[in-house]
Amino acid sequence: MNLEQLIGGTWGPGSGTRTLTVLDPATGEPVTTVPVASKADVGAAVKAARDTAPTWARTAPAARAAALHAAANAVEAATDGLARLMTAEMGKPTGDARDSIGAGVGTLRQYAELGPTHRGRALAGNDDAIDLMAYGPRGVVAAVTPWNDPVAVSCGLLGAALVTGNTVIYKPSERTPATGWRLARLLAPHFPDGVLSLLNGDGPVGAALAATAVDVVAHVGSTATGRAIAAACARTGAKALLENGGNDPLVVDADVDPGWAARQAALGAFANSGQICVAVERIYAHRDVAAPFLAALTAEANRWTIGPLVDTRLREAVHARVSEAVAAGARVLAGGEVPEGPGAYYPPTVLADCTDDMAVVREETFGPVAPVVAVDSFAEALARSADSPYGLAATVLTGSMNHAQRAWRELPAGTVKVNAVFGGAPGGAAHPRRGSGQGFGYGPELLDELTVTKAVHIEAPPGGW
Repeated sequence: MNLEQLIGGTWGPGSGTRTLTVLDPATGEPVTTVPVASKADVGAAVKAARDTAPTWARTAPAARAAALHAAANAVEAATDGLARLMTAEMGKPTGDARDSIGAGVGTLRQYAELGPTHRGRALAGNDDAIDLMAYGPRGVVAAVTPWNDPVAVSCGLLGAALVTGNTVIYKPSERTPATGWRLARLLAPHFPDGVLSLLNGDGPVGAALAATAVDVVAHVGSTATGRAIAAACARTGAKALLENGGNDPLVVDADVDPGWAARQAALGAFANSGQICVAVERIYAHRDVAAPFLAALTAEANRWTIGPLVDTRLREAVHARVSEAVAAGARVLAGGEVPEGPGAYYPPTVLADCTDDMAVVREETFGPVAPVVAVDSFAEALARSADSPYGLAATVLTGSMNHAQRAWRELPAGTVKVNAVFGGAPGGAAHPRRGSGQGFGYGPELLDELTVTKAVHIEAPPGGW
């Protein structure tokens, strides 16, 4: 597989001298080697995008939508091969990878439908004048995407940016470069040269891109990287659109069935091996149900079969956090040990007797770990859930409508889910808070983030036209 950069409509290795090699997280064997873009490549991609931006912005919205529909069809037709690449690079089981790609295709089609209707509005002004709010593309968008859901997230950012008339420079994660390259190969033929560029590389490439004269840097990834991007955008004047880390709580109320609650908790903590931005990272269980809930959650953990973590570096970090918690008094009820054999596998892990001062509760772990804290009241659970530097999402399991209302009103998170750790209507959007980012990253509101608004007032000169 010959991975290349795409700059101004031309595929090639670029002018960089470095390469990166990705190891299969299931075997430790090399699966992808990719050339790393140089600073000159970054500059050339930005120039090509800037040069193409006026023409693409003037392209009829219906034509842009048609191109996106065609691109969605191409991605759907290549689902099996794309899923195999994703599995080889980041370990997601192939069936789950296909589902994720299907979600990405759906997102492309959603934006293809919404794009042509995302226009301006008339204002009530003087009878002899015309006042309107006109919307247009921001210009050049740098999309820096993650490895944990590389196709679905990329489709969201790329689809929304392209259909609103922006040109895009796409930098996929260095952990899933072949997946990003294949996605760009499928999308690019449906757009004019220079509208979509691809730059491969690691952190320095992303930093160079964020520091250039782009108009938006849209990033989904870690909080540390998001803050560095925000600082770079403050210097250049670009808009920073960020969905970053989370430390999402799950509250288990006193009146719920412990077995059902355990199944919800296991899904939230162990799906995709815990490598989901909105994974359950900490659990506050009412003391009245804590013991049967822990027993049921332990049984769930022992039943789950999961793929490897993305690499051994992450596995070491996850295990170190579990070990620190155990040293501080937590009890391991399931998992908690590094398995023998190849790959970056780590078992579903349940920790009891946890406290808020443990890093496994306080910080994002990004692995299949479910730390449980017992609480004496629902109010205490809400207060401890809210006491966090993050604000991405939260879940509450309760049979009380009063408690459900309190939860969504009081929890300082962009998304609050009641009685389901995942799910929601298509098109939903939320504002992450605090260390979890800023701006809408999904839904129709993402189109607003990627466009600028101009107030226009027109009236006739004295004597008329």
